[in-house]
Amino acid sequence: MRGRERLGFSVSARGRELLGFAVAGLAAYGADLALFLWLRGPLGLDPIAAKICSFLAGCTVAYLGNALGTYRRRAVALREYATFFAVNLAGAAVQLLCLGVSHYGLGLTSARADTVSGLGVGMVLATFLRFWGNRTLVFRPHPVVPRGAPRTWTG
Repeated sequence: MRGRERLGFSVSARGRELLGFAVAGLAAYGADLALFLWLRGPLGLDPIAAKICSFLAGCTVAYLGNALGTYRRRAVALREYATFFAVNLAGAAVQLLCLGVSHYGLGLTSARADTVSGLGVGMVLATFLRFWGNRTLVFRPHPVVPRGAPRTWTG
């Protein structure tokens, strides 16, 4: 009997994957937020430039967290970072789309409305997209080749 089962609970593989994804995402969010605030505050950087830098830092933290943690048992190559980055850009586009529809399309222009649409609704939808994209496009499982089977090269 495994240690977790002796304690009366077990965590499924999907549960561990979701938990690892959430931990990596929270670390990335923290890095993004902290760097953005530092670049905007003490350094006085332009908000767009600060957001670009903090977004890149957050993507890198999320990639490393997922590659070295959540999906460490899957083959991971640094070249997959480009796909990871594209998935994260798609997530950022979802957040901006939610914000744009709310602010410009529906006329909900208060700071609270912007926060709810961009960081609330947009973040939730973007997180689902990022989880699906990371799982199926970036950190996809590679087929297991039985011992003694001839190896073939694909693209």
